[in-house]
Amino acid sequence: MPTTDAPAPSRARRILGSFGFQISAALVLGVVLGLVALQLGPGADGADNPLAETLATIGSSYVALLKTAVVPLILTAIIASIARLGRVQNAARLAGQTLLWFAITAAIAVTIGIALGVTLQPGARVDGSGLEPGEPSRVGGWWDFLTGLVPQNFLGLTVSTRESAEGVISSTVGFNVLQVIVVATVVGIAALKLGKKAQPFLDFTESTLKVIQKALWWVIRIAPIGTVGLLGNAVVQYGWEKLGTLAWFVGAIYLGLALVLFVVYPALVKAHGLSIRQYFSGVWPAVQLAFVSRSSMGTLPLTQRVTERNLGVPREYASFAVPFGSTTKMDGCAAIYPAIAAIFVAQFFGIELTLIQYLLIAVVSIVGSAATAGTTGATVMLTLTLSTLGLPLEGVGLLLAVDPIVDMGRTAVNVAGQALVPTIVAKREGILDRAIYDGPRGDGPFLDDSDEAAEADASTPSGAEPDERREPVPAR
Repeated sequence: MPTTDAPAPSRARRILGSFGFQISAALVLGVVLGLVALQLGPGADGADNPLAETLATIGSSYVALLKTAVVPLILTAIIASIARLGRVQNAARLAGQTLLWFAITAAIAVTIGIALGVTLQPGARVDGSGLEPGEPSRVGGWWDFLTGLVPQNFLGLTVSTRESAEGVISSTVGFNVLQVIVVATVVGIAALKLGKKAQPFLDFTESTLKVIQKALWWVIRIAPIGTVGLLGNAVVQYGWEKLGTLAWFVGAIYLGLALVLFVVYPALVKAHGLSIRQYFSGVWPAVQLAFVSRSSMGTLPLTQRVTERNLGVPREYASFAVPFGSTTKMDGCAAIYPAIAAIFVAQFFGIELTLIQYLLIAVVSIVGSAATAGTTGATVMLTLTLSTLGLPLEGVGLLLAVDPIVDMGRTAVNVAGQALVPTIVAKREGILDRAIYDGPRGDGPFLDDSDEAAEADASTPSGAEPDERREPVPAR
């Protein structure tokens, strides 16, 4: 009589080869190596030991690899998505619903942040003798949104120079994501207006996008290696000893982040008739990578992939909503954190906030993330909040010691929200592929990363309706 039980070795190989297991193992290994590096201590000349330097290099190199592909990915994805959305009757409604749910979830998150700041009083529980106020290196402003909309060049590239204490001048090349989105949107609309004349260009863009996505997936496949370096370096650089007198502040931040991620988001998922378990199992790989990389933009390729392949959001919509959300949908950095941090600063300096100022915190958090898109950093968002409330900007320096520690949680919540909103909107508009959303996730709650799945995904017709798209690839 034939048996249906899979042999144990085959199951073990599937588990060991799964993306999620490898990331989880890398998290543990990163912490262990980081602790070992701490025990080794600095070298004789005071420099970091070789293990610490290796972990730092691996981590920074991996994030650099991810960020390198962000500009071409956003440029080609948005141009292609606009062309696809042009064939969808409710494209304008999709965009409006996306913005609406960005605002709704941000309002809920900032309300939680304000409630925790008022209730827990983190600024009143701190020992001021161990903290030093300091001016921020960069201040956010409402004009940043308007000036950031105007592209300085085709790719939104920026160059900054800095002179060290030794007189060495170094230059850093970056990019303004908001400007890249503006350029891509304009090009996409222009191609749409040209009609058949622009079809060769759109075909080229589609092909380029598939090539970029394939190359990016190779980079994401080595995420466990990057995770070891990133988390190991975090343990070496920051550790938990820096919490000190800011333990109440860090605790309030993580409590707020946990409430949003594990209470608010599941409630919204359940309210729309979707499985909470399937949401978390689908989005979790991106949340993990966001936690260790501390970069929403670096995690963008994986966020978009799990939104499409695990949560069932149509590519035509996801390729627009996820990149847009990665610059403007930041419940961690732009809602929870600035609310609690602003209240902390007010309490530390003995300033009593009025009801109007609490309302201003909410307004800034809901619309302010767009004002700092492309200039990012939670520090910029915090300075925008403090300046709007008339609070001393020196308060930013109080929190810098623990910023990397809270940034891990902030980024994880950012990414979870960036996948949640497109899923909710797709469900409300009747375009969510439930076969994919409710489908299997391999042998664990993680992304199936088989080459066959990647090829099936790449071959999906761009104009396919939800029920024409591929079925989830079963675990091997």
